[in-house]
Amino acid sequence: MVIDVQGDGMEAAEQPVFLLGEGLNALEPAPFDTEAEFQALLARHPRILDFGSLADGRPLRLVLVAREMRVPTSIESGSAYWLDHLFVDADGVPTLVEVKRAADTHIRREVVGQMLDYAANGARYWPAALLRRTFEETCAVDGRPLEDAYQELLGGQSPEEFWATVEERLAGGRMRLLFVADRIPLELRAIVEFLNRQLRQTDVYAVELTQYRGSGDHRVLVPRVHGEVATANKTQSRSGQAGKWTLADMDVALESRSPEKRQVALALLERAESAGRPVGNRAGYPSFSGYLPASGKEVPVWTLSLRDDQDKDDLAFSFGSITHHLGSDVTSAFADALPAVDGLGQRLATQWAKGFKGWPSVSLAALSTQPEALGQVLAAIEQLMSDDST
Repeated sequence: MVIDVQGDGMEAAEQPVFLLGEGLNALEPAPFDTEAEFQALLARHPRILDFGSLADGRPLRLVLVAREMRVPTSIESGSAYWLDHLFVDADGVPTLVEVKRAADTHIRREVVGQMLDYAANGARYWPAALLRRTFEETCAVDGRPLEDAYQELLGGQSPEEFWATVEERLAGGRMRLLFVADRIPLELRAIVEFLNRQLRQTDVYAVELTQYRGSGDHRVLVPRVHGEVATANKTQSRSGQAGKWTLADMDVALESRSPEKRQVALALLERAESAGRPVGNRAGYPSFSGYLPASGKEVPVWTLSLRDDQDKDDLAFSFGSITHHLGSDVTSAFADALPAVDGLGQRLATQWAKGFKGWPSVSLAALSTQPEALGQVLAAIEQLMSDDST
């Protein structure tokens, strides 16, 4: 038996808890035998981590994407980290979970650096197509019908739209980072509270999961959540961007850009509006994605982002999604048609070697200072939409 009890942030009690049935059964605090046992428990019972709510007020329900999720460290490198668990909710917000037992000394500080590595690299190297494939493979291994799994997530969307949203959340830093242990040291709590105050889009929590065992199979799990106060304090500051960016928002942001940059951005947005669908993202800065028709499908092709630092305004191409929908040959032809400006040529060559799974980008400044470059981008998009091979 597993009982979920929502914690109040107080220290876990060392005294027993009592289960009243036909008699009185005392359950004593008991450590998890191994970290693998701890991890398997969370994978089977994600409701233990379901605290809080979705944007529309519905209860949070986490769904497992993968246990031991591979996190590449670069496009070129074969090396990788391994995240203990990746979950996602119906808002498309990814939740990264790292599990440690109190006996592991890494729970104090090293785990924080690990988690930040996972978050930074996952945001860069987890395209929608990879996330979808991983989720569906996990469902197959667990024997869970895809229809049942998606019923908890889609809410009327297509799987393509949902995973594109997850990818957008990652790119914008909208995610949860959860440190889970049977005992959370004070040092880790302090770091969690500090990170929560500093990170605008990312929520950070430490979840202390105390296990109590009694006679027979009786078991009680008591989660206590640390970090909620800091999260609540910053919710107000970002509530103005609770929804997606609108075209009106982009117009306002573009007023502070140069005429040349505005021309590039407006040309992309207008083409998406006339031929497909521009979709506002939920990022911490004005951001739009262009969904365009190709081979009878609506494919997310690019994301335009206007950063707080205007020198970092950029246009990124969703090669992972294009490859997933249209195949690597079409993506290769699209890459060949793009302009080799601002180091884009080298990034495209790297993508070719890695199977076209990433997000190669080019700065708006480079596109705006080379007028022919914008024409090449628009021509490449037209070719993608009209390619007979699709």
